Amino acid sequence: MADGGTATRDPGSRAALRYHVEGMDCPSCASKIETAVGRFEGAADIRINYHRQVLAFRLDEAATPRSAVEEQIRKLGYGVAPVEAPQVVVGEEGAGGNEASGRTGKAWWNGAKARLAALIGALTGAGFAVSLAAPSLDHWAYVPAALIGLAFFGRKAIAAARAGSPFSIEMLMSIATVGAIAIDATSEAAVVVFLFTVGELLEGMAAGRARAGIEALGALVPRTALRIEDGTAREVPAASLKVGDLVLVRPGDRVSADGEVTEGESEVDESPVTGESVPVPKAEGASVFAGSINASGALQVRVTKPASDNTIARIIRLVEEAQDAKAPTARFIERFSAVYTPIAVAVAALVAVVPPLFLGADWDTWIYRGLALLLVACPCALVLSTPAAIASGLAVGTRRGLLVKGGGALEAIGRIRTVAFDKTGTLTEGRPRVTDVLALSGPERIMLGLAAAVENGSSHPLGRAILERADADGIPLRPAKDSRAIPGKAVEAVVTGKRVAVGSPSHAAGRAPLPADAARTVAEWENQGKTVVVVSVDGAHTGLIAVRDEPRPDAAAGIRALDALGVEAVMLTGDNVRTGQAIAGALGLKVKAGLLPEDKLREIGALKEKAPVAMVGDGINDAPALAAASVGIAMGGGTDVALETADAALLNSRVVDVAALVGLSRATLSNIHQNVAIALGLKAVFLVTTVVGVTGLWPAVLADTGATVLVTLNALRLLGYRFKGVAHD
Repeated sequence: MADGGTATRDPGSRAALRYHVEGMDCPSCASKIETAVGRFEGAADIRINYHRQVLAFRLDEAATPRSAVEEQIRKLGYGVAPVEAPQVVVGEEGAGGNEASGRTGKAWWNGAKARLAALIGALTGAGFAVSLAAPSLDHWAYVPAALIGLAFFGRKAIAAARAGSPFSIEMLMSIATVGAIAIDATSEAAVVVFLFTVGELLEGMAAGRARAGIEALGALVPRTALRIEDGTAREVPAASLKVGDLVLVRPGDRVSADGEVTEGESEVDESPVTGESVPVPKAEGASVFAGSINASGALQVRVTKPASDNTIARIIRLVEEAQDAKAPTARFIERFSAVYTPIAVAVAALVAVVPPLFLGADWDTWIYRGLALLLVACPCALVLSTPAAIASGLAVGTRRGLLVKGGGALEAIGRIRTVAFDKTGTLTEGRPRVTDVLALSGPERIMLGLAAAVENGSSHPLGRAILERADADGIPLRPAKDSRAIPGKAVEAVVTGKRVAVGSPSHAAGRAPLPADAARTVAEWENQGKTVVVVSVDGAHTGLIAVRDEPRPDAAAGIRALDALGVEAVMLTGDNVRTGQAIAGALGLKVKAGLLPEDKLREIGALKEKAPVAMVGDGINDAPALAAASVGIAMGGGTDVALETADAALLNSRVVDVAALVGLSRATLSNIHQNVAIALGLKAVFLVTTVVGVTGLWPAVLADTGATVLVTLNALRLLGYRFKGVAHD
């Protein structure tokens, strides 16, 4: 690329360009750049993420060369450098994306804004010293500081006006500075530009802190990996790993790629990725995430995802997309500001002109007050109030394993009044387990061992459950032969010379009547929502085994946590009524069972008519309901379809995290309301004090800068949010 941006081509002959824009750290900056780029012929699909300082758009270079766009962005006062499409690429510092290639990596005190603030501050201080030593030079002592600030911000203001943003904060600042110099208020002009520069610097620092959370995610992926080739482990760049490669993960190492364990046993700390603090046992066949930490034994892992699509990359991509998606409140405030700012400028002009013209008031006094009003009217803090809080909320959720795909979804979650849960794989583990074993004759271990021998090699969930129980009890598997299945009824095989059958109670009763006590036990277990099989040896019934997909360990606590928040829980399941009622009764929630996907959709519609509703599910059959609900929440272990359809995902697949998500959303909404109150409240106070002459230019700048800083700091306060009343904090 001769003149910049890394690009790909779309079918419409537009190049897809992506840039890092240094200094773009607030919604106002983003708006100016979006307006400027949008004015170029051939520019389309403009997407800006000021949290990550990334600009992406498509450009028809036959109409406009990319160099023209880059030059315009530089004229607006921003640095611009091309970056690749977003992906996790490990680098020397383990940085989490090759967007880093377009970044300076400078500390905040080495940036242009910091140097400008230091220069203006020094000149203002020098002016103060001169005014004390030579009062006759008071007017001129502050002019250098004011002119330096005016030159910097005035140039940006003119560029923004030419690019379609005439009412920028830089324009308001420049008008106020020129006016102050014109009416001999040079000391206040100098203080105004100094305070504004400091405010800009503080905004950039706060935005940098918010970005650090996402960049830290990328740093979780190790820089190198030990790839096994011809029986030897060789160190290679982790980014070079391909699907199918075999890597060695030693105790204490971070896992270098998403994969599946092919050899070894260990415990893996997944907390950096999912927030789960308890190490998870891993053995052959288990999945592992890139960025998780191997605790004890060595593991050999087969890579299943390339670096660009591993868990960390997907999380970063989801969070970036979420930050791109504006919340409804943010969209409203931006529309409001677009109307509010020109009106505020007009009012400031009237305040400056009307009293002298029609009331004979002093021109200098009222021009001064009009200029101060210009600064009070700046909407920066108001525009920042929502996206700052949303960004912090998204970052907190990501740390806990709660992924939300946008500000709109994060706002909506806090307003829900009902949560509809799927059963299998959501409220339950999605894996049937043996819950009860009863021997009708002989020892239980022998009966269970015979059943396991018959089911050996079975892919049926009931068969796998029996095999897992036998393995857990240390029962050795005996060889079986002449296996045959009677579909929907039983599985039979010859074990130690005896014909053993594992079948349904109705099938077994058709062969030989069940004893009365056994029949009563079968009925009792089935009323509890369990599936019962009868084990028979040479036609004689020797035992009963009950299997059920058990609730997740935290399911009951999750329902109680929702209840404490005033949110009603209901279970929508395709299982039979008896099973649904048994699980719902144990968890303490309402149930509607025997539902097909279209039935779930209808139930969601009915609930949605009463109040906002969230749907929590994990399967393909849940996708329509997830899409139809006010908010769709997918369990992290669910299918890709569910994850793509949902508005949020629970990486840890914990039911309590639904309540955590509601609590976080409500905290974020509260923070937004506080921010709006701070922004508008300070403006209202200083509006009155400015018009009546109590406060002047530099307090007006403090009102704007102070409100912006307070709003930012209040939003950053969310980063310390604690999930109160919810287990697994």
